[in-house]
Amino acid sequence: MGKFKLTIILGIFALMLAACSNSSNGSSETETDAKEKESAEATTVEITDIHGTVPVPVNPEKVVALDNRTFETLSDWGIELVAAPKDVMPADSAYVKDESVQNIGNHREPNLEIIAAVDPELVIVGQRFASYYEEIKKLVPNAAVVDLSFDVSEETDTPGENFVNGFKDTTNSLGQIFDKEEEAKQLVADFDKSIEDAKSAYNGTDKIMSVIVSGGDIGFAAPNSGRVWGPMYQIFEWAPALEVDETSSDHQGDEVSVEAIAQSNPDWLFVLDRDAAVSAEEGAVPAKDVMENSPALQNTTAVSNGQIVYAPNDTYTNESIQTYIELFENLASTLAK
Repeated sequence: MGKFKLTIILGIFALMLAACSNSSNGSSETETDAKEKESAEATTVEITDIHGTVPVPVNPEKVVALDNRTFETLSDWGIELVAAPKDVMPADSAYVKDESVQNIGNHREPNLEIIAAVDPELVIVGQRFASYYEEIKKLVPNAAVVDLSFDVSEETDTPGENFVNGFKDTTNSLGQIFDKEEEAKQLVADFDKSIEDAKSAYNGTDKIMSVIVSGGDIGFAAPNSGRVWGPMYQIFEWAPALEVDETSSDHQGDEVSVEAIAQSNPDWLFVLDRDAAVSAEEGAVPAKDVMENSPALQNTTAVSNGQIVYAPNDTYTNESIQTYIELFENLASTLAK
């Protein structure tokens, strides 16, 4: 009878061990499945652009970038490109110098067939190339096409807000795509700080005049109009020295006479040298020489006191978040003097 009881107890114990083993195996399989599922989900990320939500592969191997607002960020992060519009990029860009990166040309006469030929996983569209969005999608139907354009025109009524949020969204989107979220977070933090510093350095009353120098001519860059200086009037609440009707976002500025600029007597002149960023014609005069040697401007407060700030030389073709951080830091240090 004792042996019989012992046999029963041993049998029950064996069944319990088997059940625990099965439970453990089941749990292990479940954990493995979960990890595999998580890994599969991590291979793509949902990016919201101006057209909607786009599934994008994480760390795509073949990338075409067309947006001047992204080149420096991608380069700093070590992202390789298979094609880019080298004709509208800074000459010292690593992508321009890299012969393995195919040249799409410029936005006026782009060779879009190159995009199809390199068979990309991702195409990053933005501003200058935004009008080709649908055409590019047709050329590479199997690629993710993301349009990171954002509107900073005065027609939106909030160009300053759009400018700030647009750069933040673009940077964060790139961080998600290329697994550089910490780097993106730091860039955004630096961007925010540079804005706050530049805003604090402005006294709230000095009259600001922004201009674009191109081909030796001085063009008026109107408040709230254009991609570079315009939105900043809202961001920093600058008092404009001059306001005119019927302004445009033309890359050479509006045709307002130098005499009219002089008569407005700005306390500060903020200058974009367009020619410094492109292959200028022979004999082009640097913006610094144009501004400081203009007879009409010599008696203005800005020139007589040396209160002129120049945007980084490559701003026209390198409108990256890094470029604006550099510009805002320069504004902060100069205005605070």
